Amino acid sequence: MRMIIHDLPEEQFNFLFPDEIEDILIVSDDGTINKCIGCFGCWIKTPGVCVIKDKYKNMGELLSKSEEEIIISKCFYGGFSPFVKNVMDRSISYVHPYSKRRNGEMHHKPRYDHHIEMKVWFYRENITDQEKLTANELIKANSINLACNYSGVSYVKDLSEITFNGQEV
Repeated sequence: MRMIIHDLPEEQFNFLFPDEIEDILIVSDDGTINKCIGCFGCWIKTPGVCVIKDKYKNMGELLSKSEEEIIISKCFYGGFSPFVKNVMDRSISYVHPYSKRRNGEMHHKPRYDHHIEMKVWFYRENITDQEKLTANELIKANSINLACNYSGVSYVKDLSEITFNGQEV
């Protein structure tokens, strides 16, 4: 399974992805995701499952079933949009609260014996070099913490520049 996490309006997403995509979970802002409250209940009270009972309570498990995580986000000061950031926060149950040394740094121990391919596209007119530097560091840290493979970050001014499986959409 592949997962697309995006903050695009529905009509924009449908324009970019006009054909139905098989074996894919689309996570979009349909107004049903509650905000992460930072309680770490997904680690302590209900390990692996968020204590907030909405359709995103099992984001960690959904990631564990994904081969590829595709993130499309407007760039906000070198970071994700509020919606995408919230989805990432709600995905923390993908890892254990315990740490282990990886690449000479302390990172969360994976909960699942699974690796995800992460692809990230940031869009916005005039993303500055400093924002790109910040975003590169953020995605690198996220990929290490989530035990993901990633090949960098793409920046686009126009959403039509986004490609999916090597094909422009």
